[in-house]
Amino acid sequence: MTEADRNAVGLIGFRAWQSSSAFEDTYLDPVVIERVRGEFEVFAKETNCDLVVAEIDGAIVGWGARAGELDYISDIWIDPEHQDRGIGRSLIEHFLEEMRSADISTAKIATHARNVNAIRAYERCGFAIVWQGTQWSESMKVELQKVRLEKPL
Repeated sequence: MTEADRNAVGLIGFRAWQSSSAFEDTYLDPVVIERVRGEFEVFAKETNCDLVVAEIDGAIVGWGARAGELDYISDIWIDPEHQDRGIGRSLIEHFLEEMRSADISTAKIATHARNVNAIRAYERCGFAIVWQGTQWSESMKVELQKVRLEKPL
């Protein structure tokens, strides 16, 4: 990601979050929406993690990141207009190859338990659900139903 990409990354993350099947009525509070939008902006502007953008014809259409643990894919966000085109799969495969090269034995990823499209995509990449439960979201300031998936490498 270049410095010039940071605004697009924040916007795409927010748009993808807002369009997901996990976007419940309880998140429609304008305060929550603004807080999450701001979190995407701050993450994009301040992160120094392994972040990769996907482009089509020079325009950013998605991105993924490995923030935190080395075996964890923390983010996969695809612009709603470009979903279901294999972009997320390409980003995941990129990170899995990085992990294999670093001799990491298991890859981990997580999402909202109601984000069925993401779960299905991760399962198609070979991930399996290993945990489901409630987890605090610092950005939203609410408890979320989450799933964690893992894939042996």
